[in-house]
Amino acid sequence: MLDWLKNISKEHPEFWKNYLSKFDKKSNRYVVLCTETTGINPKKDVILSFGAVAVVNDNIIIGDSFEVAIPQYRFIHDNGIAHDYLLDSDQPKLAEPAAIEQFINYLGNATLVGHRIHLYVEMINEDLEKLSCGRLKNEALDIEIMYKKLHDINDKKFSLEELSHIFKIAQTDCISSSDEAYTMALLFLKLKSRLGLK
Repeated sequence: MLDWLKNISKEHPEFWKNYLSKFDKKSNRYVVLCTETTGINPKKDVILSFGAVAVVNDNIIIGDSFEVAIPQYRFIHDNGIAHDYLLDSDQPKLAEPAAIEQFINYLGNATLVGHRIHLYVEMINEDLEKLSCGRLKNEALDIEIMYKKLHDINDKKFSLEELSHIFKIAQTDCISSSDEAYTMALLFLKLKSRLGLK
């Protein structure tokens, strides 16, 4: 409610208006998202990279993917963190505002999917607030919660590595956010099928 009041009189950027206009109909597209961050506090930490791949009609659409690294020089410098591997990677690199805008354009009205997706959503919402936008409107599915629902488990957490092992999905040694998004997409399809989701 307060977020709505805060944003009612704001003039939103064009990309955000375009994003909001896509929600008059439901999408059959899922976007499986992995972000690399400097930590898990949305108020203090920042996003270092996005990796995402689309799933449509129970197929992973490799051609419909998104990948970007965000060199967070100021945050890294102020906190004494090394991220040379990110700067040396082949991922396209964008400043944070441009990366967020391009991700929102890519996402559209798709359902977001991820492992502990609520953290990604909160991190993105923090960045959107800096850009005078509202909060994400997309539905979100969490593969850890899906697994726990399938087996009626409430008192245990499952890492992405554990879930991959349970479902016999091989993981590569060099894991980028895009690699992890693909692994999550495989897990999502298995869980979606077993839960009988359309």
